[in-house]
Amino acid sequence: MGLLRSFVAANRAGARWLERRAPRLFGAEDYTAALQAAIAADIAALRPATVLEVGGIDRPLLAKGPDFTYVGLDIEHRPDCDLIYDRFIVQSIEQPVPVEADMIISITVLEHVPDNVSAARAMFGALKPGGTMHHYVPSKWHPYSVALRLVGPSLQKKLIAILRPEAVAVTGYPAFFDHCSPGAMERLFGQAGFADIRVKAFYRASDYFAFFLPAYLAVVLFEALCEACGWRLFASGFVISAARPDLAEALAIRPVAPAHAMPEIFP
Repeated sequence: MGLLRSFVAANRAGARWLERRAPRLFGAEDYTAALQAAIAADIAALRPATVLEVGGIDRPLLAKGPDFTYVGLDIEHRPDCDLIYDRFIVQSIEQPVPVEADMIISITVLEHVPDNVSAARAMFGALKPGGTMHHYVPSKWHPYSVALRLVGPSLQKKLIAILRPEAVAVTGYPAFFDHCSPGAMERLFGQAGFADIRVKAFYRASDYFAFFLPAYLAVVLFEALCEACGWRLFASGFVISAARPDLAEALAIRPVAPAHAMPEIFP
């Protein structure tokens, strides 16, 4: 085991050296910074009264403060949750959420949700008309995500301890990747009733393969090709933003119904 750990450490050191020497090819764009920038812009513009973070547990994207009520939601509870958030709800995002939020946010959560159709409906129901949401979602067809599904959660936890020991505390949860590609999630949110859907794809997750330098190099080249060709299907992940239309917008974007038909504005 000691020899294997030394081998992994040497390969990871080689990958770090390449990133320092050629950051444009081997470096990764910071999706967390992009997500936080989108959130900050909406907070400044919309002044939300209530922000709901899904799956933040004790690693929140924001800091609690006087400008809005910060609500956390996760399937588990930890002691710090009651300090980090103004209110904390223990449940799945697949269930109706007892919150009226002006903004919903999450990072690396929706890939762990078995049924994102239900999750999209629940978020639509929890978001006030005119409210916005921002999520970062790992994409299901990147080589790492495919490998993750092939390995399975039990073996994944054992491998993480050897190949990426620094990530043991924050990874290893079962991943389903339901609708977790840029196009599929975009369509899903549209079908749930969201509007103004915007997707920014990211193409660098080669660090997951840094334990074996030849695999790392192969994935880097694959990612570079996909980015150059705009193949979003194979992105490593994406930030997706959307809004729940307010009443005026909903009336404007829906076709005029016959006089005898009286459809509901919001499903």
